[in-house]
Amino acid sequence: MNTETTTLNWFRNAAPYINDLRGRTLVVAIPGEGFADENFRNLVHDLTLLISLGVKLVLVHGARVQVNSALQKAGIESRFLGNTRITDRETLEVIKAAVGKLRLEIEAAFSQGLPDSPMAGAALKVISGNFVTARPVGVIDGTDMRWTGQVRRIDEQAIGRVLQDNSLVLLSPFGTSLTGELFNLNYLDLAAEAAKALEAEKLILFRDLPQLKIDGAPVHDLSIHQAEDVADKASSETLTCAIAACSAGTQRVHLLSYADNGALLQELFSREGTGTMIYRDSYEVIRRARIHDVGGILGLIRPLEKQGVLVRRSREKLEAEIDHFTLVEVDGTPVACAALYPILDDEGDTIAAEVACVAIHPEFRGGGRGAKLMQHLERQARALDLSEIYVLTTQTEHWFIERGFTQVDVSQLPTSRKSLYNIQRNSRVLCKRLGTQ
Repeated sequence: MNTETTTLNWFRNAAPYINDLRGRTLVVAIPGEGFADENFRNLVHDLTLLISLGVKLVLVHGARVQVNSALQKAGIESRFLGNTRITDRETLEVIKAAVGKLRLEIEAAFSQGLPDSPMAGAALKVISGNFVTARPVGVIDGTDMRWTGQVRRIDEQAIGRVLQDNSLVLLSPFGTSLTGELFNLNYLDLAAEAAKALEAEKLILFRDLPQLKIDGAPVHDLSIHQAEDVADKASSETLTCAIAACSAGTQRVHLLSYADNGALLQELFSREGTGTMIYRDSYEVIRRARIHDVGGILGLIRPLEKQGVLVRRSREKLEAEIDHFTLVEVDGTPVACAALYPILDDEGDTIAAEVACVAIHPEFRGGGRGAKLMQHLERQARALDLSEIYVLTTQTEHWFIERGFTQVDVSQLPTSRKSLYNIQRNSRVLCKRLGTQ
């Protein structure tokens, strides 16, 4: 497969993810080190691309490395209580200057529009403002934290109006009090609070390292409970923030490396991604299947194959077709699966889809998981602009009819699928027309 074909396939496979994120709010947090990395220019392009695809974006920036450098130049000692900076008046003035300088540099980076750059014609507006109300942290373990603060309130309505205008909202790690004072904030805490207040679809946390690793092996995703177990073994500010954000209601938090070119796009628009996702609904999750799920899928479908409900599939066939499968997982264990296969016309364009290989573990039937799985597949089909889906079944006709399918004659199958119809199996053919949502 040549490079051009690979790129085309990637773009086509990204379509469901693009459609799913359009109109959703993402909060992205980048530490000060990320702005000094050589990959920052690429990251700016990727964030701008997200906005052009209809994503509503809030960018929260840190500045610790810049502040530490400025304090050192000023001959002022950096003082911390644990990992929290103690902000006296002299330190605050230096922080204001360092953060202000960085903010202007970030705004400038998003204002590029050279004809030969990926941002040509983007005309992106970056909006900052007094969106954050803060209060002092106070005295901790006998230490007065002075002008170190914590978030009291996020003005989500004002931010929402800016996002509706397709502008990028930039939040610096500062908050103002009701008395007009300025407080230094932890940017990760600010990002988590912003995600909560805005009911963000995702919180993206950039850091120096890529995926989390457990016993040396990279981890694609963790439930909040699994993440808590990992956090006990490894100290990580971003992981701690992810757990806190999920606990506060954010459904998905992704940990990515700011030094990894294209990490954001691969994480959001491909199955595998490049980072680690922490998810809130640890009991149950619906997700696309990956190659390591083949064993779990075989465990679900083998009993139904023996009963003649499903057509037998070899492990090799499942591995080759894994991209078509979706799983329902309960506490990390696959309990249901289904596949959505494209039906092509003579020119190779997708004109419809076929639902196949629907299987639910006997102990997990009756909980509405099958219906949720079907709804998920229908959303995938709609994202591909398909107007109808088919299913061929010998023993579960009524289950599908209850979910909006109607029986049709074999002759109504699209030509490419009709030519593969197994007369000996004599399956019933059902069709569901998909309305817009």
